[in-house]
Amino acid sequence: MNPARPSGVITITTDFGHQGPFVGVMKGCILSRFADARIIDLTHEIVVHWPAEAGFWLARAFAYFPAGTVHVAVVDPGVGTSRDIIIVSAAGHLFFAPDNGLLAPIVTRHADAAIVRLAPEALVRFGITRASATFHGRDIFAPLAAELASGRCGPADLGERITTLVPSWVDEPTVDGHVTGLVMTIDHFGNLITNIDGTLIAHLRAPRVFAGNHAFALKRTYGDVRPGDYLALVNSFGVIEIARAEQSAADGLGLSRGAPVTVRDA
Repeated sequence: MNPARPSGVITITTDFGHQGPFVGVMKGCILSRFADARIIDLTHEIVVHWPAEAGFWLARAFAYFPAGTVHVAVVDPGVGTSRDIIIVSAAGHLFFAPDNGLLAPIVTRHADAAIVRLAPEALVRFGITRASATFHGRDIFAPLAAELASGRCGPADLGERITTLVPSWVDEPTVDGHVTGLVMTIDHFGNLITNIDGTLIAHLRAPRVFAGNHAFALKRTYGDVRPGDYLALVNSFGVIEIARAEQSAADGLGLSRGAPVTVRDA
């Protein structure tokens, strides 16, 4: 399936944080090539060096953007090495990231996904002759994202089609009567967000969520319990979340990313 006509929108997802000029410089490089680009910061607070979290959010957030959006994700502990860079076309969008498992959730979830491996000669064709060994976000991803978003090139102009990519660093949840996954990320409120999609627990009659040595009733929203009480719910992105009303579940429970989570009938 070919991507939709370019929308001119570019999203950026990184683990750069907001200290230093790195995000701003990427945007400057995009605008230098495509002044009409509309650039959206998806998040720059991915845990450093963990592509799995970037892939998790990107897979669940991209559909809120117009078809034809280019999604650039730079969480790249292998920057400057022989790791590949890939462009994935799926669901009418383009995704541009290192081949380090980041885009595996997109490919897994979308049967129409097509993968292109960036070819070195494509860099020369678009005037990229000197890329630093440590900042490909600026030197490769930003300029080529601009070319893609402007419609001056498509994935086929950047390399050859391939059929496999590096798998995600995090396995998909298992479903065997009960459902087992893990805490993928923690938000600003201290909510423990898992990789268990709510659809995976539809077969359970009275689901209860277990993490650490704790069990949590599944509620509809935070106000269904008293302040300070714990609960679980299916959040706005459709995944199981463990929360504490008006407080931090992460701090209160001492749980963090990677903690196993199981959902089963009470």
